[in-house]
Amino acid sequence: MEKTISFKLNGRDVSITRNPLSRLLDVLRDDFGMHGVKEGCSEGECGACSILLNGRMVTPCLIPLGAADGQEIMTVEGISATPEGDCVVQAFADGGAVQCGFCIPGMVVAAYSLLKKNPDPTDEDIRLGISGNLCRCTGYDLIVESIKLAARRGRDLWKK
Repeated sequence: MEKTISFKLNGRDVSITRNPLSRLLDVLRDDFGMHGVKEGCSEGECGACSILLNGRMVTPCLIPLGAADGQEIMTVEGISATPEGDCVVQAFADGGAVQCGFCIPGMVVAAYSLLKKNPDPTDEDIRLGISGNLCRCTGYDLIVESIKLAARRGRDLWKK
């Protein structure tokens, strides 16, 4: 049973006719080319596929396409195209937080989400903000430091 599902993806209106029970993760990657949305665990445990759904961080490996109807989705591609997101991406690169890179899109989404809500986070705030996003290479210290760097560099951006 197919249905036309419409939503806003990275600021633009899109529609797709698919089974509404299709995984949102697969639709974002396969149909819309959002390859920064990584498939990791497929159980919502690793955060590699993290996106923003109406401004709230979620894992689309657990969300059916039908739940996106009429909603607003931002992927790491959309986030990195904003001045704030670019600030986060650059801070991760400059801070040495990128090693294999698999977890980084989800970490960027988590960092962006956190800094939009809390532009001056403590280490504890950052660790809580990225909880649910696993990194197996770099470890978390460089990621935490990079998020602090993004907060400092983008102080004016985050407070808008």
